[in-house]
Amino acid sequence: MRQKARIAAVTTALAVAVTACGGRSPAGPTTTGTTTATATPTPTPAATSGSLPAMYTHFYGATVSMEGSNVVLRATSVPDHPSPYFGAGHAMYEAPHAGMQINPNRITSQSLVFRVPSSPTVAPSGSDTPMGPMGVAVNGVALFNQYAAGRSPLDAEILSFDRYNGHPQQQGQYHYHLEPLFLTAQGSSRLVGVLLDGFPVYGTRDMDGRTPSGLDVCNGHVAATADFPAGIYHYHVTSAAPYIAGCFRGNAGTLG
Repeated sequence: MRQKARIAAVTTALAVAVTACGGRSPAGPTTTGTTTATATPTPTPAATSGSLPAMYTHFYGATVSMEGSNVVLRATSVPDHPSPYFGAGHAMYEAPHAGMQINPNRITSQSLVFRVPSSPTVAPSGSDTPMGPMGVAVNGVALFNQYAAGRSPLDAEILSFDRYNGHPQQQGQYHYHLEPLFLTAQGSSRLVGVLLDGFPVYGTRDMDGRTPSGLDVCNGHVAATADFPAGIYHYHVTSAAPYIAGCFRGNAGTLG
């Protein structure tokens, strides 16, 4: 009986979480995780006026353009990999993996417009990430922060993630809270996406193949990358919270 009660409690928590993780209320900078060293503020190499920074050539799942000093990314947040959340009969449907507690939502094409600084600047301290999209992956899928509904831990909600660490919220907006495994399987140090503040997100490794060190509370540091060999502030996906980013280290653009 105790085991049944425990399972019921987890299921109830999961149901509550998956109906609200797409909210837009603010989420404060996190201090969870094991890496809290402060990165040295360094200016980002400026983009040539009217030109698109080279890293955006990696964004194959979003249309990318310049609008003044901002890069504009338009995305549908529909993944380019299989998921149970496409629904049976869809060409990209696959059965849930063992232990997965599939939520009742299904993937629906979105009209997301991210306007991010083309030449982001590191701020002295982190600022809030929103509930809902805080950035976009190279395949056009929205990136969410480390919280479930009510800014609670993702413990129960993780049970509903497909094998690539994604799921849709109640409006059908598919997204990643954790490492997007479909992308990092193609290279652990590859570019994963960009946050609204214009700083890039990379995989679990630095360009030299080492585990990133000195990550700050936002989950980033200054180091060389394949796209920025002279170095840039950037985030890394990690196995512990905040997973992708605990806060914005630059001034965030807008989501429209």
